[in-house]
Amino acid sequence: MNTGGGRTALQLRSLVRRSGELELSLASVAVPRPAPEEVVVRIEASPINPSDLGLLLAGADLSTAQMSGSASRPVLTARIPEAAIKALAGRLDVSMPVGNEGAGVVVEAGSSDAAQALVGKAVAVLAGAMYSQYRCVRCDQCLVLPEGATPAEGASSFVNPLTALGMIETMRREGHTALVHTAAASNLGQMLNRVCRADAVGLVNIVRTQQQADTLKALGAEHVCNASSPAFLQDLTQALAATGATIAFDAIGGGKLAGQILTCMEAVLNRSAREYSRYGSSTHKQVYIYGSLDTGVTEFRRNFGLAWGVGGWLVFPFLEKIGPAAAQRLKQRVAAELKTTFASHYSRQVSLAETLQPEAMAVYSKRATGAKFLINPNKS
Repeated sequence: MNTGGGRTALQLRSLVRRSGELELSLASVAVPRPAPEEVVVRIEASPINPSDLGLLLAGADLSTAQMSGSASRPVLTARIPEAAIKALAGRLDVSMPVGNEGAGVVVEAGSSDAAQALVGKAVAVLAGAMYSQYRCVRCDQCLVLPEGATPAEGASSFVNPLTALGMIETMRREGHTALVHTAAASNLGQMLNRVCRADAVGLVNIVRTQQQADTLKALGAEHVCNASSPAFLQDLTQALAATGATIAFDAIGGGKLAGQILTCMEAVLNRSAREYSRYGSSTHKQVYIYGSLDTGVTEFRRNFGLAWGVGGWLVFPFLEKIGPAAAQRLKQRVAAELKTTFASHYSRQVSLAETLQPEAMAVYSKRATGAKFLINPNKS
């Protein structure tokens, strides 16, 4: 941070030009003096989550990527397919900062007691624009990390942990007793498994490869179904019967999977039906789509009665819905179990400049299990 007359720091920016071109660059942005209830955090770790990639890459065709600029201030450009431009109308020609969450050390604070109490502490922050060397944020956006925890250990304190806890909270509030999760071998999926085991919640894991199934079973997951197996629907039905799960959270989005889950839920419920009903089971079955690993059409073959629902689910609107007190309770659990239940693992740590290198982008843009990247904006 330049501490002279103009305090500046590097920040990763994503720009979609009206001409249909994505431009990623590092910009020098002003670091303001903190107001009384604010602090300045030196960001040392920020994960590349799937939820960050939409804003960062804007659906660009990375096979068209071209590099310019310098080693320390690279610029990457790539073409965006014409079909994707319409959905980006609200951000055309607007340079946008990226990064939902991260962690670092408080290096400056405003005059309030709450702000001053954070000086020198390692904190996790959920404030957006986290792919930045420094961020000025409100005190209430900071979660103080446990004694001895590093920023890298606390970088993913919000999105994945609160999503896992939010899924279970949603399940309980809507009257279900067990749940289904897809793309279950991810960092989030492994975290959800640990929470469900600790809380004695039935969980059905759906994965896409046998290797992912083996990974989850080695971690203690009881019910794992491989969607690529010829016996997938039978295995899923048996797992649903064993757990009683009637709610699912789907990270895939497109394809037939959401409908298959509802179909298998209905098949299990009909096993105990005492009489035939042309409307199907009266027990409500729910699938929430919270990701878009498959951006294609979501397909349904409606053979699961009429007591069902499909909708979208996002963690931040959910937290707003349950209110500050309930959300704070979830956050405190994350802090208390940061190194155990909510531990995250990364395959590679990169600087801001390295984040824009095509070889790195080719890996993290695939959202592959076991290939999660961590950005250290202050890494040389």
